[in-house]
Amino acid sequence: MADKEFDIIVYGATGYTGRLVAEYLAHHYGGREDGPKWAMAGRSLSKLEAVRDEIGAPADTPLVVADADDPASLKAMCERTKVVLTTVGPYQLYGDKLLEACVETATDYADLCGEPAWMAEKIEAFHERAKETGARICFSSGFDSIPFDLGVMMTQEAAKARFGAPAPRIRGRVRAMQGTFSGGTAASLGATMQAAMRKPAILGVLRDPFALTPGFEGPDQPSGMVPRHEDDLGKWAAPFVMAPINTKNVHRTNFLLGHPYGEDFKYDEMVLTSPGDAGRKMAEAAQEMMKNPFGSKPPKPGEGPTKDERENGFYDVLFVAEMPDGQTLHYGVKGKYDPGYGSTSRMLAETGMALLSCEAEGGIGTPGSFLGKALVDRLQEHAEITFAAED
Repeated sequence: MADKEFDIIVYGATGYTGRLVAEYLAHHYGGREDGPKWAMAGRSLSKLEAVRDEIGAPADTPLVVADADDPASLKAMCERTKVVLTTVGPYQLYGDKLLEACVETATDYADLCGEPAWMAEKIEAFHERAKETGARICFSSGFDSIPFDLGVMMTQEAAKARFGAPAPRIRGRVRAMQGTFSGGTAASLGATMQAAMRKPAILGVLRDPFALTPGFEGPDQPSGMVPRHEDDLGKWAAPFVMAPINTKNVHRTNFLLGHPYGEDFKYDEMVLTSPGDAGRKMAEAAQEMMKNPFGSKPPKPGEGPTKDERENGFYDVLFVAEMPDGQTLHYGVKGKYDPGYGSTSRMLAETGMALLSCEAEGGIGTPGSFLGKALVDRLQEHAEITFAAED
């Protein structure tokens, strides 16, 4: 990658999640020899100055003014940096011009997008052009979908090491989670539903597990939308609100890497509740909540939990690999911090760091397809996320 003024620019640094990304870079990498040359970007210089001071970033931290509605300012920003990390969503409302600017200036890009209809549209429009320019466009670089995308990848590596072949079926099961979904996630879902009312074909994209693998249609997938008792785990399982985006990203990683999991791979995600009738009732209640997952007062973009709430949050995801002969393997991904903010901000920052040394060809991909084990290693070393086989 040609020499540029900055390694990383955090775009949206005055927003709730953006400032957490900037704060992480300032405190985790400040003064380190391996730290990046980075800058904060947003629409308002005065707000950038205020956030820089509030998060304790150095007074000489560069500030860049750029606006999602001003393509010239976005292009100028991209020309100054190797990587743009953007938290400015919903991306279907504010992301078009930045993504195009990154593609045309060969600038690597990572976001927190969980909007599959927009992602499918951008893949169709820009994947081939990004391959030409060399820009690596890395969607879904937060809690959706890194623990799941990389969790499946590492589970398959463990299956190949133990059984000599990838598992044709993996279940992703959230064992425990404490924390809140971000206001950005709620806003993205709301924007997607509004778009679907205007354009009903979007509902087909949302339902299709292979919506992000153009030209490839795999086998029928388990829906994960109906409560079921997991006999081997002794608990009930309920629908998981983030499964529709995570499963698509898992299949896109498999697709882009040439189907190392197999072309007949099946995958679903659910949340584990409890054993017995209590667990069944919890699972049924969770199924009902899927109709309105954020309640009557969803969090707004820019709102979020307190520092204590972020630091006391956590998540624990189990992956069960099932082999044709009945053998199974358990693999766990566990993260410290609130998944929607504290851990997500670290994941996005480390995705940016990993992109700096990435040698994959350009295109629109996933953390798994671009970065794989290199990002796993960074997350374990820096972001307090563990990946480990359990049996």
